[in-house]
Amino acid sequence: MTCYSRDRSGTHPQEHLAGFTGLLQADAYAGYDRLYDDTRKPAPVTDVLCWAHARRKFFELADIATKARRGAKAPEISPVALEAVKRIDVLFDLERTINGSTIDERLAIRQAKAKPLVDELEHWMRNQRAAMSRHATVAKALDYMLTNWERFARFLTDGCLCLTNNAAERALRGVALRRRV
Repeated sequence: MTCYSRDRSGTHPQEHLAGFTGLLQADAYAGYDRLYDDTRKPAPVTDVLCWAHARRKFFELADIATKARRGAKAPEISPVALEAVKRIDVLFDLERTINGSTIDERLAIRQAKAKPLVDELEHWMRNQRAAMSRHATVAKALDYMLTNWERFARFLTDGCLCLTNNAAERALRGVALRRRV
């Protein structure tokens, strides 16, 4: 069953997923928050955040091609954002190598190879964030990940999970395109 709604009201996910329990991989949209509540019946949903959403926030601040097209009018490229994109891309590359592997194989490789990368990324991000003003352009992207770190890192403990929810979003793209007509 596919459900969609015309607006981003938080009541829609609650209605669509009323009896659902399990894992929900998405962005950190506040409309899902009631699904994660410990008192939710039949049970709380476990949230898993999408690395593509997080990467996009950094990519927009490190987009060299856009800077070249727009010239002097383009915002400055953030070296911290560029480095974050490079580090996150290593995780995406690793995930491509384990596509099609069994759940147990994926989990073992993630524990051996991805977990050290994720731990180092978190340490690096926390150090970068501590050294900058809250008004720095890249601070919002760093805060998005750091305040939700546990939710981003869940893929490391479950071989069923994906790094992103891109497949689900691609499946719904046709609905969103028709909605604009």
